[in-house]
Amino acid sequence: MHFDKNERILIAPLNWGLGHASRCIPLIRKYHEEGHSVFLAANGEAFHLLSSTFPHLSFVDLPEWTIRYSRSSSQIVAMLWQFPFYVVHAVWEHRRLKKIIRQHDITVVISDNRFSLWNRRVKSIYITHQLMIKMPPAMAFLEYWVWKMHRRIILKYDECWIPDTPGDDNLSGDLSHQYVLPSNARFIGWLSRFPVPSSFQPSKHYQWLCLVSGPEPWRTLFEQALIKRFSKGKEPVLLIRGKPSANGALDHVGAVDLLPHCPDDVLQQYILDTPFIICRSGYSTLMDLTILGKENVELVPTPGQTEQHYLLKRYYARQK
Repeated sequence: MHFDKNERILIAPLNWGLGHASRCIPLIRKYHEEGHSVFLAANGEAFHLLSSTFPHLSFVDLPEWTIRYSRSSSQIVAMLWQFPFYVVHAVWEHRRLKKIIRQHDITVVISDNRFSLWNRRVKSIYITHQLMIKMPPAMAFLEYWVWKMHRRIILKYDECWIPDTPGDDNLSGDLSHQYVLPSNARFIGWLSRFPVPSSFQPSKHYQWLCLVSGPEPWRTLFEQALIKRFSKGKEPVLLIRGKPSANGALDHVGAVDLLPHCPDDVLQQYILDTPFIICRSGYSTLMDLTILGKENVELVPTPGQTEQHYLLKRYYARQK
């Protein structure tokens, strides 16, 4: 994770919720503080998160294909229908990267789960915790072959960084430990935007903190379900909507206070200060909660995301 000379580094996280962007934050901070020139490529809410966190850094135009999720509990049909469009966009994205490398004299590319952002002319690094992709039970027989396909993609990069630990005390379980690692892969430890120095002291103390995130329409449906659950109660609840693009004003629905987004130091303090947390079981969220030592957590996986269902079970098993 260390570069010996001053590099010109392009960091490009996937925009499926905020998790991929948020776990890139410590890397961006590290390389900027070490004196490297850091460029960012992101779109959607990931762009708004990173631009609000690093307003002084340069962004390049490298949009990704936005997967549209179904409202059903299974995403397989939706994914299969969109796959040809994704492949076409990946080819375009790969060619677009070549132009960006020339225009900005990029020497290192760090891609967080964006398959096509590798280039033979520069050092190319791929970040993933999910080398083996969990399939629905009826399609579990495909997991090995999907892993083989993913492995071919990983080997196009110079290095693959896995944000987890190699021993038994790991978070990703089968996702990174089921099969032999590719020759260019290594574990780098957990990545989290926390802990950060914070002088923030909440003026109001909450009993529940609801962290809403993920792709649409499930982000909105999760938010609506939580408001319905808590708004008529007596306990104070803070719901952070995972919308860094929205206005930052505090809103209220019954017992629920709603914030679109808040800075890392503020969010960290709310997590530490609030007794009970409810959130998605996304991998980056689990890294954040583990590093902050939070245990009273209610996890709600995104419907159709088999990875989150698996991570939920593993997270609770680790706490026993």
